[in-house]
Amino acid sequence: MELEKISEHIWYMPFEEERDRPNLGYVKGDRWSLAIDAGHSEAHIREFYDLLQKEGLPLPALTVLTHWHWDHTFAMHAVKGLTLANEKTNRHLLECMRKINTNGPDEFLNLHDSIRKEYAGGKEMIAVPADIVFEGDITLNLGGCTVRLLQSQAPHTDDSTLVHICEDNTLFVGDATCAEFPDGTRDRKLADELADKIRSIGADTCVEGHWQPVKTEDTLADLLT
Repeated sequence: MELEKISEHIWYMPFEEERDRPNLGYVKGDRWSLAIDAGHSEAHIREFYDLLQKEGLPLPALTVLTHWHWDHTFAMHAVKGLTLANEKTNRHLLECMRKINTNGPDEFLNLHDSIRKEYAGGKEMIAVPADIVFEGDITLNLGGCTVRLLQSQAPHTDDSTLVHICEDNTLFVGDATCAEFPDGTRDRKLADELADKIRSIGADTCVEGHWQPVKTEDTLADLLT
C-alpha cells in the first residue's frame, strides 16, 4: 500500500475492500495538516501514519469525519491532534460508545464479515466522541489552502459532512452518495438534494469513501442512477 497524490495539497491512502477500509484523505497546508476520516481501527490509522512519515509528511493536526460509521471513525481514540465532527455525527458516536461500553462489541462485529476481519484476534473496539463539534458549515485556513466543511443531506446517513479543498478543486464526500446502510435503498429526494449541493460547490474531482477519485460528473451520474 502506498499513498496516492491527487494534487498540490492532497494525498490519500486507498480503500481496501476485504476489511471495508475507506480512503483516508490528507491535506497539507503551510501551517496545518488535516486528515479526512479516522479509519476503521487503530491498526488502520497507524498504517496511514506510517505512509505519511515515509513520504516525509507531518502527522495531521486535525482529523475531520465525513459521517459516523465505524469504518470511518473507530480509530478516533488513536489519532494525532484534534478530531472534528458535526453535531449529528457526534451524537451517533456517543451512542456507539454507550453500546460498546454497556454490551461489548458484538452488535458491530455481527454487522458484517469485514468488521470481524478488521478486529480479528481480539483487537479492542473503541468508540469516542469528537474533540470539536460544529453545526452547519465551517472554513479552515491551513495556510495557503482553504478547506470548507459542509454539513449536508445525503441518502447514506443523516449526518454527512462534505470536505471541499478549495484551491485544489477537490471534494471528499465520504459515503454520502451511497445507498442507506444496511437496506441498500437510496432515497430519491435526498439523492437530488445531495446532487444539487455537490453541483453548487463546483469541484472538478470527487473522492468517495470506497472508490478511486473521479470527475464530479461521474459521481453525480452514479448518485442519480
